[in-house]
Amino acid sequence: MSIHPGIVYVVDDDEAFRDSVAWLLQSNGYQARLFPDAESFLAEVKPGVGGPPRCAVLDVRMPGLSGPQTQEALVERGVQMPIIFVTAHADVPIAVTAIKRGAFDFIEKPFAENDLLKRIEEALSFAVEAQAQQSQIAGIEGRLASLSERERQVLDAVVTGKMNKTIAYDLDISIKTVEAHRARVMEKMEATSLAHLIRMVAMTGG
Repeated sequence: MSIHPGIVYVVDDDEAFRDSVAWLLQSNGYQARLFPDAESFLAEVKPGVGGPPRCAVLDVRMPGLSGPQTQEALVERGVQMPIIFVTAHADVPIAVTAIKRGAFDFIEKPFAENDLLKRIEEALSFAVEAQAQQSQIAGIEGRLASLSERERQVLDAVVTGKMNKTIAYDLDISIKTVEAHRARVMEKMEATSLAHLIRMVAMTGG
């Protein structure tokens, strides 16, 4: 049974392959969503944080949009999920390029059922971790938005390593005022230490 029960989107124009993978997934505790082409898959998936973890199993070569083109479309739409490409031997270079562009893994046909399940479990584990990080970042961004303009100025100076005396001089305020702002920043950001504060800001790309 799956460690991370989640949704697995299977996108392949081969109906027999879709049905076979669906049976494998459902018998191991996953939800299987089947699509005969990329267009119908893209019409259903939406971006967002929350809900069960999800990943996609995409064929490299399909009528209409190819697997790598579908990957690009997901990125453009802000849909984040691990992608496992199913590929024939001749398509391996294409799959490797897709990995470099952010795909999670690829598996060559024919493959053993356990190999596919292993990759799916790893992909969903990755999705769980990524989802938790996204939620954490959203919380940090919310706390950053609660800071006043002056508190944000002090924060920006603190995370660059400036001392209170220097911050006071740069902002033309007293050291005691800097200390007060700094204390409020730590409180609002729920930071347990300066290092914790710096790590949080770094997570948001600040």
